[in-house]
Parts: sequence; C-alpha cells; structure tokens
Amino acid sequence: MTASTVAERAGVKLSTASDAVRKLADQGLVDHAPYGSIALTEEGRRHAVAMVRRHRLIETFLVEVLGYRWDQVHDEAETLEHAVSDFMIDRIDQHLDHPERDPHGDPIPTRDGVVSRPDAILLTALAAGSRASVERISDDDSELLQFFADHRIRFGTVLEARAAAPYSETIEVAVDGLDATLPLGRAATDAVWVRALD
Repeated sequence: MTASTVAERAGVKLSTASDAVRKLADQGLVDHAPYGSIALTEEGRRHAVAMVRRHRLIETFLVEVLGYRWDQVHDEAETLEHAVSDFMIDRIDQHLDHPERDPHGDPIPTRDGVVSRPDAILLTALAAGSRASVERISDDDSELLQFFADHRIRFGTVLEARAAAPYSETIEVAVDGLDATLPLGRAATDAVWVRALD
C-alpha cells in the first residue's frame, strides 16, 4: 500500500496521509521508505487487529443489544472504538457469548488476535443454478445495506443464482423463502461474499 492509496481510502489529502504514515513509522507500527510502499510491522498488525476486534464487537453489540439497524452501526462504532477501554470490550465480548462474526458477516478476531476468514467468493462469480450462503456483506454503503435488508439478504441468507438477461451485467437471485427473484447489478454483487452449497 502507498500513501496515496491510504489518502484515497481515508478520504484525506495526500499530505495528511503522509504525515500520519510518518507518525506511525516513528512509533514502530509501519515500515515505510519515502515514496515507497507501507507495510505493518508485527506490532502494527497487533494494534490493527485489536482495533478491528473493537470495531466489530461494538457493531455487534449495537445491533444485538441496543437494536440498531446494521446500516447504522459502522459510523457509530468508528467513534466508540477509540473511546472504550479494553475492559469494556472484554465485557461486551463476554455478554455476547464471544461472537465469531459481526452483523455484516465479518470475522471478529479473538482476544489473542486470531482471525478465521470464511472460504467465500464474490456473488458476482457464482454460477447460475448454484445455491450459496451469504458469508459477508461489505458495510461501505449504508444505502446498499438497507436495500439488502429490505430484500432479506444478510449474513446467513441462502440464495440461488439464476440466469439473467444476456449482456445485462446482472445476476438474478432467489432468496430462500421468497417467491420472486431479484436482479442485482455489479455494485451489489461485488459487495456480497458467498459460500457455495452445491
């Protein structure tokens, strides 16, 4: 990864990203040569995984305990993950009975930093006629998450891919328990990871 990639992903100016990378390098959290790529150090990886754990546990807590919708939790968790103590995170984990996935299906790292990644492919790559279970849905777009919720597509939902109109760049999906099929364009199918069941 480069500083320009960090700037683009974070939505900040290149100079802001470069300053942040320098500070992280000074703290021993990243390795970075000027104008070169950025890589996490082992210590940096531990901090990053711990932050991911905090974020995903908070999202899960907000949905399961406080009744937030899954499209509302990302920004809230971004704020809270920096404010809560390790003790509180451990209590949330215990209260939720040590969940392995957040509401979007993202794996929650263990306290020891172990991450179990699901074996999944993008829905875009699922062949027509195949059945699959939704393993993960990107939380980058809250409106897309609400669209999926309105059509009962979430982590654990079983889908069947059906042939769509030629050259339409869509996939028709049938959701278990619903009669109608739903056409999904590339923006939607590239946001969903599934595990084939057949």
